[in-house]
Amino acid sequence: MNRRTNISKRMASKTLGALFGIGIFLFGTLTKTNAQQDPQYTMHMFNTQVINPAYIGSQETVNFGFLTRTQWVDFEGSPQTGSFTLSTPMGRRNKTALGLSIVSDIIGPTNEQSFTVDYGYTFYNNYGSKLTLGLKGGVSNLQVDYSLLNLVNVSDSQFSENISLLSPQIGAGIYYNNERFYAGLSVPNFLKTKHYEVNGSVFASAEAKERMHYFLIAGYIFDINDNIKLKPAGMVKVVRGSPIQMDISANLYFNEKITFGAAYRLDAAVSAIAGFSLSDKAFIGFAYDFQTTAIKQFSSGSYEMILRFAIPRKGERILTPRFF
Repeated sequence: MNRRTNISKRMASKTLGALFGIGIFLFGTLTKTNAQQDPQYTMHMFNTQVINPAYIGSQETVNFGFLTRTQWVDFEGSPQTGSFTLSTPMGRRNKTALGLSIVSDIIGPTNEQSFTVDYGYTFYNNYGSKLTLGLKGGVSNLQVDYSLLNLVNVSDSQFSENISLLSPQIGAGIYYNNERFYAGLSVPNFLKTKHYEVNGSVFASAEAKERMHYFLIAGYIFDINDNIKLKPAGMVKVVRGSPIQMDISANLYFNEKITFGAAYRLDAAVSAIAGFSLSDKAFIGFAYDFQTTAIKQFSSGSYEMILRFAIPRKGERILTPRFF
Protein backbone atom coordinates (compact mmCIF):
# COMPACT_ATOMS: atom_id res chain seq x y z
CA MET A 1 0.00 0.00 0.00
CA ASN A 2 1.56 3.32 -1.04
CA ARG A 3 1.96 6.51 0.96
CA ARG A 4 -0.85 8.32 -0.85
CA THR A 5 -3.36 5.59 0.02
CA ASN A 6 -2.31 5.67 3.69
CA ILE A 7 -2.67 9.47 3.85
CA SER A 8 -6.09 9.35 2.17
CA LYS A 9 -7.33 6.65 4.57
CA ARG A 10 -6.07 8.52 7.63
CA MET A 11 -7.73 11.71 6.38
CA ALA A 12 -10.99 9.83 5.70
CA SER A 13 -10.95 8.25 9.17
CA LYS A 14 -10.31 11.56 10.95
CA THR A 15 -12.93 13.39 8.88
CA LEU A 16 -15.61 10.73 9.43
CA GLY A 17 -14.90 10.70 13.16
CA ALA A 18 -15.15 14.47 13.38
CA LEU A 19 -18.38 14.60 11.38
CA PHE A 20 -20.05 11.92 13.48
CA GLY A 21 -18.86 13.65 16.65
CA ILE A 22 -20.42 16.92 15.51
CA GLY A 23 -23.55 15.04 14.46
CA ILE A 24 -23.98 13.36 17.85
CA PHE A 25 -23.58 16.74 19.58
CA LEU A 26 -26.21 18.32 17.33
CA PHE A 27 -28.63 15.44 17.78
CA GLY A 28 -28.31 15.66 21.53
CA THR A 29 -29.45 19.29 21.50
CA LEU A 30 -32.78 18.59 19.79
CA THR A 31 -35.65 18.06 22.20
CA LYS A 32 -38.81 19.91 21.15
CA THR A 33 -41.77 18.42 19.24
CA ASN A 34 -42.45 19.36 15.60
CA ALA A 35 -43.07 17.43 12.42
CA GLN A 36 -40.48 16.50 9.82
CA GLN A 37 -40.82 18.73 6.76
CA ASP A 38 -38.10 18.31 4.10
CA PRO A 39 -38.72 15.91 1.19
CA GLN A 40 -37.57 12.32 1.59
CA TYR A 41 -35.33 10.51 -0.92
CA THR A 42 -34.47 6.82 -1.11
CA MET A 43 -31.68 7.47 -3.65
CA HIS A 44 -30.16 10.30 -1.63
CA MET A 45 -26.70 8.94 -2.51
CA PHE A 46 -27.36 10.02 -6.13
CA ASN A 47 -29.12 13.29 -5.24
CA THR A 48 -26.71 14.72 -2.67
CA GLN A 49 -26.61 18.32 -3.94
CA VAL A 50 -30.18 18.96 -2.75
CA ILE A 51 -29.28 18.25 0.87
CA ASN A 52 -25.59 19.31 0.90
CA PRO A 53 -24.34 22.20 -1.28
CA ALA A 54 -20.69 21.27 -0.62
CA TYR A 55 -21.18 18.11 -2.71
CA ILE A 56 -20.72 20.11 -5.91
CA GLY A 57 -17.06 20.66 -5.00
CA SER A 58 -16.41 16.95 -5.46
CA GLN A 59 -17.43 17.02 -9.12
CA GLU A 60 -15.00 17.68 -11.97
CA THR A 61 -17.61 17.75 -14.75
CA VAL A 62 -20.77 19.70 -15.55
CA ASN A 63 -23.61 17.71 -13.98
CA PHE A 64 -27.39 17.61 -14.47
CA GLY A 65 -29.78 15.61 -12.31
CA PHE A 66 -33.53 14.94 -12.50
CA LEU A 67 -35.41 13.06 -9.77
CA THR A 68 -39.08 12.26 -9.35
CA ARG A 69 -40.68 10.53 -6.37
CA THR A 70 -44.24 9.30 -5.78
CA GLN A 71 -44.69 8.38 -2.14
CA TRP A 72 -47.43 6.16 -0.73
CA VAL A 73 -49.13 5.25 -4.02
CA ASP A 74 -52.95 5.00 -3.75
CA PHE A 75 -52.94 7.19 -0.62
CA GLU A 76 -55.01 10.34 -1.27
CA GLY A 77 -52.94 13.51 -0.94
CA SER A 78 -49.65 11.58 -0.78
CA PRO A 79 -46.32 13.42 -1.29
CA GLN A 80 -45.19 14.06 -4.87
CA THR A 81 -41.61 15.30 -5.13
CA GLY A 82 -39.43 16.40 -8.03
CA SER A 83 -35.96 17.94 -8.17
CA PHE A 84 -33.56 19.36 -10.75
CA THR A 85 -29.89 20.01 -10.03
CA LEU A 86 -27.13 21.60 -12.08
CA SER A 87 -23.49 22.11 -11.09
CA THR A 88 -20.20 23.03 -12.70
CA PRO A 89 -16.61 23.47 -11.49
CA MET A 90 -15.11 26.91 -11.94
CA GLY A 91 -11.57 28.00 -12.81
CA ARG A 92 -8.56 26.01 -13.94
CA ARG A 93 -7.87 24.46 -10.52
CA ASN A 94 -11.52 23.57 -9.77
CA LYS A 95 -11.34 25.17 -6.31
CA THR A 96 -14.80 26.67 -6.66
CA ALA A 97 -18.07 25.33 -8.01
CA LEU A 98 -21.50 26.78 -8.71
CA GLY A 99 -24.83 25.01 -8.85
CA LEU A 100 -28.60 25.35 -8.97
CA SER A 101 -31.18 23.27 -7.08
CA ILE A 102 -34.92 23.34 -7.79
CA VAL A 103 -37.27 21.23 -5.66
CA SER A 104 -41.05 20.84 -5.92
CA ASP A 105 -42.92 19.12 -3.09
CA ILE A 106 -46.69 18.59 -3.16
CA ILE A 107 -48.53 17.12 -0.17
CA GLY A 108 -52.33 17.25 -0.19
CA PRO A 109 -53.38 20.92 -0.38
CA THR A 110 -49.80 22.23 -0.01
CA ASN A 111 -47.45 22.95 -2.88
CA GLU A 112 -43.94 24.20 -2.14
CA GLN A 113 -41.16 25.04 -4.59
CA SER A 114 -37.64 26.08 -3.67
CA PHE A 115 -35.01 27.69 -5.90
CA THR A 116 -31.48 27.87 -4.51
CA VAL A 117 -28.01 28.71 -5.79
CA ASP A 118 -25.27 26.42 -4.47
CA TYR A 119 -21.63 27.43 -3.98
CA GLY A 120 -18.71 25.21 -3.05
CA TYR A 121 -15.13 26.11 -2.17
CA THR A 122 -12.53 23.36 -1.87
CA PHE A 123 -9.93 24.32 0.70
CA TYR A 124 -8.17 20.93 0.86
CA ASN A 125 -7.25 19.04 -2.30
CA ASN A 126 -4.38 16.59 -2.11
CA TYR A 127 -3.64 13.00 -3.14
CA GLY A 128 -7.08 12.68 -4.75
CA SER A 129 -8.89 13.85 -1.60
CA LYS A 130 -11.09 16.93 -1.30
CA LEU A 131 -12.63 18.82 1.59
CA THR A 132 -15.26 21.34 0.49
CA LEU A 133 -17.36 23.92 2.29
CA GLY A 134 -20.68 24.74 0.64
CA LEU A 135 -23.31 27.45 0.91
CA LYS A 136 -26.92 27.45 -0.31
CA GLY A 137 -29.12 30.51 -0.75
CA GLY A 138 -32.45 31.17 -2.41
CA VAL A 139 -36.19 31.33 -1.89
CA SER A 140 -39.10 28.99 -1.34
CA ASN A 141 -42.73 29.54 -2.24
CA LEU A 142 -45.42 27.81 -0.21
CA GLN A 143 -49.01 27.66 -1.45
CA VAL A 144 -51.93 26.09 0.42
CA ASP A 145 -55.23 25.58 -1.41
CA TYR A 146 -57.96 24.93 1.16
CA SER A 147 -60.49 24.13 -1.58
CA LEU A 148 -58.74 20.75 -1.92
CA LEU A 149 -59.74 19.80 1.63
CA ASN A 150 -62.96 18.12 2.69
CA LEU A 151 -63.88 20.65 5.36
CA VAL A 152 -66.40 19.80 8.06
CA ASN A 153 -67.31 23.49 8.37
CA VAL A 154 -66.92 25.22 5.00
CA SER A 155 -67.77 28.58 6.59
CA ASP A 156 -64.82 28.44 9.03
CA SER A 157 -63.02 31.76 8.55
CA GLN A 158 -59.64 30.14 9.25
CA PHE A 159 -59.90 28.34 5.89
CA SER A 160 -61.50 31.13 3.87
CA GLU A 161 -58.27 32.50 2.42
CA ASN A 162 -55.61 30.41 0.70
CA ILE A 163 -51.94 30.85 1.62
CA SER A 164 -49.16 32.03 -0.68
CA LEU A 165 -45.89 32.80 1.07
CA LEU A 166 -42.43 33.58 -0.27
CA SER A 167 -39.58 33.04 2.20
CA PRO A 168 -35.75 33.05 2.06
CA GLN A 169 -33.58 29.97 2.39
CA ILE A 170 -29.96 29.85 3.62
CA GLY A 171 -28.03 26.64 4.22
CA ALA A 172 -24.50 25.24 4.47
CA GLY A 173 -22.58 21.98 4.45
CA ILE A 174 -19.17 20.36 4.54
CA TYR A 175 -18.20 17.40 2.33
CA TYR A 176 -15.09 15.21 2.19
CA ASN A 177 -14.37 12.67 -0.53
CA ASN A 178 -11.66 10.69 -2.24
CA GLU A 179 -11.95 7.99 -4.91
CA ARG A 180 -13.55 5.51 -2.49
CA PHE A 181 -14.96 7.36 0.50
CA TYR A 182 -17.28 10.28 1.19
CA ALA A 183 -18.79 11.91 4.26
CA GLY A 184 -20.80 15.08 4.74
CA LEU A 185 -22.68 17.13 7.31
CA SER A 186 -25.22 19.79 6.29
CA VAL A 187 -28.18 21.97 7.19
CA PRO A 188 -30.04 22.93 3.96
CA ASN A 189 -31.94 25.76 5.66
CA PHE A 190 -31.04 27.61 8.88
CA LEU A 191 -34.07 29.92 8.80
CA LYS A 192 -37.09 29.06 10.94
CA THR A 193 -39.76 30.65 8.78
CA LYS A 194 -43.29 30.76 10.21
CA HIS A 195 -45.75 29.96 7.42
CA TYR A 196 -48.96 30.64 9.31
CA GLU A 197 -50.46 30.62 12.79
CA VAL A 198 -54.01 29.89 13.93
CA ASN A 199 -55.55 31.12 17.18
CA GLY A 200 -59.05 30.91 18.56
CA SER A 201 -60.44 28.27 16.19
CA VAL A 202 -61.15 24.62 16.95
CA PHE A 203 -57.59 24.48 18.26
CA ALA A 204 -56.45 26.79 21.02
CA SER A 205 -53.28 27.42 19.01
CA ALA A 206 -51.58 25.91 15.96
CA GLU A 207 -48.72 26.96 13.70
CA ALA A 208 -46.74 25.76 10.70
CA LYS A 209 -43.07 26.60 11.02
CA GLU A 210 -39.89 25.54 9.24
CA ARG A 211 -37.39 23.67 11.41
CA MET A 212 -33.71 23.06 10.77
CA HIS A 213 -32.91 19.64 9.30
CA TYR A 214 -29.51 18.07 9.98
CA PHE A 215 -28.10 15.56 7.47
CA LEU A 216 -25.13 13.30 8.12
CA ILE A 217 -24.06 11.04 5.23
CA ALA A 218 -21.20 8.62 4.55
CA GLY A 219 -20.28 5.83 2.12
CA TYR A 220 -17.36 3.69 0.97
CA ILE A 221 -16.45 1.66 -2.15
CA PHE A 222 -15.00 -1.85 -1.66
CA ASP A 223 -13.52 -4.02 -4.42
CA ILE A 224 -15.00 -7.52 -4.29
CA ASN A 225 -13.01 -8.49 -7.40
CA ASP A 226 -12.00 -6.87 -10.69
CA ASN A 227 -15.62 -6.72 -11.90
CA ILE A 228 -17.70 -6.24 -8.75
CA LYS A 229 -17.71 -3.37 -6.25
CA LEU A 230 -19.72 -2.96 -3.07
CA LYS A 231 -20.83 0.42 -1.73
CA PRO A 232 -22.39 0.55 1.74
CA ALA A 233 -23.81 3.99 2.58
CA GLY A 234 -25.81 5.64 5.29
CA MET A 235 -27.72 8.80 6.10
CA VAL A 236 -28.98 10.18 9.40
CA LYS A 237 -31.59 12.93 9.25
CA VAL A 238 -32.67 14.81 12.35
CA VAL A 239 -35.28 17.51 12.79
CA ARG A 240 -36.24 18.84 16.17
CA GLY A 241 -39.15 16.96 17.70
CA SER A 242 -39.35 14.25 15.03
CA PRO A 243 -37.93 10.72 15.40
CA ILE A 244 -34.38 10.36 14.08
CA GLN A 245 -34.46 8.96 10.55
CA MET A 246 -31.72 6.51 9.63
CA ASP A 247 -31.19 5.10 6.13
CA ILE A 248 -28.73 2.25 5.54
CA SER A 249 -28.05 0.92 2.04
CA ALA A 250 -25.72 -1.42 0.15
CA ASN A 251 -25.25 -1.43 -3.62
CA LEU A 252 -23.33 -3.85 -5.81
CA TYR A 253 -21.75 -2.52 -9.03
CA PHE A 254 -21.11 -4.94 -11.88
CA ASN A 255 -18.50 -4.02 -14.53
CA GLU A 256 -19.00 -0.35 -13.55
CA LYS A 257 -22.24 -0.40 -15.57
CA ILE A 258 -25.06 -1.96 -13.55
CA THR A 259 -25.97 -1.62 -9.89
CA PHE A 260 -28.42 -3.48 -7.68
CA GLY A 261 -28.96 -2.85 -4.01
CA ALA A 262 -31.24 -2.63 -1.02
CA ALA A 263 -31.90 -0.05 1.68
CA TYR A 264 -33.56 0.05 5.07
CA ARG A 265 -35.18 3.14 6.60
CA LEU A 266 -35.58 2.77 10.35
CA ASP A 267 -39.21 2.07 11.31
CA ALA A 268 -40.44 3.10 7.85
CA ALA A 269 -39.52 1.06 4.77
CA VAL A 270 -37.36 -1.53 3.02
CA SER A 271 -36.26 -0.50 -0.48
CA ALA A 272 -34.99 -2.11 -3.67
CA ILE A 273 -32.61 -0.06 -5.85
CA ALA A 274 -31.41 -0.59 -9.42
CA GLY A 275 -29.33 1.57 -11.75
CA PHE A 276 -27.79 1.45 -15.21
CA SER A 277 -25.01 3.47 -16.83
CA LEU A 278 -26.38 4.32 -20.26
CA SER A 279 -22.91 5.58 -21.17
CA ASP A 280 -19.91 7.08 -19.38
CA LYS A 281 -21.94 10.33 -19.25
CA ALA A 282 -25.46 9.15 -18.31
CA PHE A 283 -26.98 7.14 -15.45
CA ILE A 284 -30.55 6.14 -14.70
CA GLY A 285 -31.73 4.73 -11.38
CA PHE A 286 -34.95 3.32 -9.91
CA ALA A 287 -36.09 2.61 -6.35
CA TYR A 288 -39.17 1.03 -4.80
CA ASP A 289 -40.08 1.31 -1.12
CA PHE A 290 -41.98 -1.44 0.68
CA GLN A 291 -43.70 0.22 3.65
CA THR A 292 -43.19 -1.42 7.05
CA THR A 293 -45.62 0.80 8.96
CA ALA A 294 -49.41 0.66 9.27
CA ILE A 295 -49.73 2.82 6.15
CA LYS A 296 -49.00 -0.28 4.03
CA GLN A 297 -52.69 -1.17 4.47
CA PHE A 298 -53.63 1.86 2.36
CA SER A 299 -50.67 2.19 -0.03
CA SER A 300 -48.89 -0.04 -2.55
CA GLY A 301 -45.49 1.51 -1.83
CA SER A 302 -43.37 4.41 -3.08
CA TYR A 303 -41.54 4.88 -6.39
CA GLU A 304 -38.50 6.93 -7.29
CA MET A 305 -36.54 7.53 -10.49
CA ILE A 306 -33.37 9.55 -11.13
CA LEU A 307 -31.53 10.51 -14.31
CA ARG A 308 -28.04 12.03 -14.18
CA PHE A 309 -25.73 13.42 -16.86
CA ALA A 310 -22.02 14.26 -16.58
CA ILE A 311 -20.55 16.43 -19.32
CA PRO A 312 -16.77 16.99 -19.37
CA ARG A 313 -15.61 20.53 -19.95
CA LYS A 314 -13.85 21.48 -23.16
CA GLY A 315 -10.49 19.77 -23.48
CA GLU A 316 -11.26 17.24 -20.71
CA ARG A 317 -12.70 13.74 -20.63
CA ILE A 318 -14.20 11.36 -18.09
CA LEU A 319 -11.46 8.95 -17.02
CA THR A 320 -13.28 6.87 -14.39
CA PRO A 321 -16.99 6.52 -13.48
CA ARG A 322 -18.32 8.06 -10.26
CA PHE A 323 -20.24 5.87 -7.83
CA PHE A 324 -21.50 8.75 -5.65
